[in-house]
Amino acid sequence: MKLNPLFSDHAVLQRGVFVPVWGTTKPGLRISARIAGFSASTISNSSGSFILRLPPMPAGGPHTLKVTADSRGESVAVKDVMIGEVWICSGQSNMEMLVKSAYPDPDPVDCTAIRMVTVKPTAEMGRATTFKGEWKHAVSGNIPEFSAAGYFFARRLHSELGVPVGMISTSWGGTRIEAWISRESLMRMPVTEQLVRDYEASLTSEATWRGHLTTMPLPRDPGNDGAKKKWQSPLFDDSTWATAELPGNFEKCCSRKTNGAFWFRKRVTIPEPWVGRALSLHVGGADKHDVTYCNGFKVGAMGTGVETGCWDTRREYTVPASRVKGTELLVAVRVWSFLYDGGLIGPAKDMYVTLKDGAGDERIPLTGEWRWNIERDIGLTQRPPEMSFLPGNPNCPYTLHESMIAPLVPYGIRGAIWYQGESNADNGHDYLALQNAMVADWRHVWGQGDFPFICVQLANFQQPKDYDGSASWPWVREAQLLSTRTCPNTGMASAIDIGDDLDIHPRNKREVGFRLAQWALARTYGRKLVANGPHYEGYEIEGNAIRVRFSEIGGGLVIRGDAIKTCVIAQIDRKFVPARAVVEGDTLLVSAPGIKNPRAVRYAWANNPEGCNLYNADGLPASPFRTDTWK
Repeated sequence: MKLNPLFSDHAVLQRGVFVPVWGTTKPGLRISARIAGFSASTISNSSGSFILRLPPMPAGGPHTLKVTADSRGESVAVKDVMIGEVWICSGQSNMEMLVKSAYPDPDPVDCTAIRMVTVKPTAEMGRATTFKGEWKHAVSGNIPEFSAAGYFFARRLHSELGVPVGMISTSWGGTRIEAWISRESLMRMPVTEQLVRDYEASLTSEATWRGHLTTMPLPRDPGNDGAKKKWQSPLFDDSTWATAELPGNFEKCCSRKTNGAFWFRKRVTIPEPWVGRALSLHVGGADKHDVTYCNGFKVGAMGTGVETGCWDTRREYTVPASRVKGTELLVAVRVWSFLYDGGLIGPAKDMYVTLKDGAGDERIPLTGEWRWNIERDIGLTQRPPEMSFLPGNPNCPYTLHESMIAPLVPYGIRGAIWYQGESNADNGHDYLALQNAMVADWRHVWGQGDFPFICVQLANFQQPKDYDGSASWPWVREAQLLSTRTCPNTGMASAIDIGDDLDIHPRNKREVGFRLAQWALARTYGRKLVANGPHYEGYEIEGNAIRVRFSEIGGGLVIRGDAIKTCVIAQIDRKFVPARAVVEGDTLLVSAPGIKNPRAVRYAWANNPEGCNLYNADGLPASPFRTDTWK
């Protein structure tokens, strides 16, 4: 007898619903399941598959789930099982991002009542019936490998509900939403029907298969020649090197639109009491690989081969006390980039040196002027061809639905949280239909009705701007907002104020998880909380001003600071200009000098709307919005 891997030691079962339990054994056997005094039975079918449903159970545990083939005496015992709340957490890399890559947890705590299983598919494409993965307790040895957004969501739920919480993490970085929707649903939508047909036609093309097998290799690091030249040494004379203002990428800071191995050197002075004590050296994020030195001594490195998974990880290295012999430090960083934009990308707040033992809170910043030189210029690396719609490409339509969603169905769950959309910025106008189709699709296959579905509205990213009418991310954000109105029991947590200019993977996943939990606590669990920040509801033109109405205002609308930012207004000519706004009750009255006949207002309408500052009194940001229907 084999059970689905979700039924393994340390599992969490959903309370208060009929709980499916399924697996395989010999055909025609009577199968019984028992846990916490509850039981159910069924008969395995002609192929040996079986499924039964335990009756609704209250929260508690730990228990043992025992599944028995009665006529053979064969049984499987699943130990340390809790009954509580179970949620799916899914999406692309921002949901996949691990706790160890996020901002450090300010109040870490072990909690065996919180558990997570991370889905690792057994096949890269094609319908799968099982997967690899095991339930793990939220304890210090496991938490760093948990989905950060999923973990912090679970932690707040457990803290406020007082019941066990289980998270099923099933995410894949860089993936489009089309990969997470079933073939049947994709074929029902005009925007994706032809995509499926093209994909399935490619599977029959021998030429496509040959092209798939001969994709261009990426350049590998040829070796650290700079170290051989002693570029890491405090004694090396770098006076002929150029200067650059860091953080930033090679193009921005060095005016070199290229890839290769760049060296950066900076001298800093530390306080006299720090001499002879271990230091913590933070150089921010390096895109892609780094080797970091202090006073000529290698203190750390990250990245090998053509690995890209470390580019969004902040570097924190220890300088041994024996290497801190004076008040002057020479910090040298070799950055190797083989594809796309490289650099020492920060952010600025994560570039500093401080005492390792944490005594005091003084930090010596490492931002500003650095000396730089190129060890090896490999030119603009040719982009590898887009991976063909063939095995190995997770973005094939319906692929991840079959390999990373189907094996989980119909495990008892409360709902799902979703962080995705960056990879669909090129078709944001279709995203509302796609997300709604995926939600309906998952609800259909799970057969639990309209379970809660909460998405993360895309964070701010790229060059900050007050307004950008050509930006693509606002259309995805608008679709995510509209989904909350057009799809029942669907919510949203905005991350518009906690992103990172230079990093598509913002590290404040604690706030993301807590905001997702805010909606769940308010709407799913009935707590007296405002579910999210202000959502645009409608408008009226009043003379030379436009009055904007909102829902979810909680204790009231709040403009943080002296005046509203990223708010623009236009007349019929569609030329948006900066606006001023005042809060009047539950509304925002928007106007601008010179605008006599206003027709539209937009707020936070840019990939990275700089300083957007409209909130509710509960501290949750307003969603970006527009009152117009212009394209």
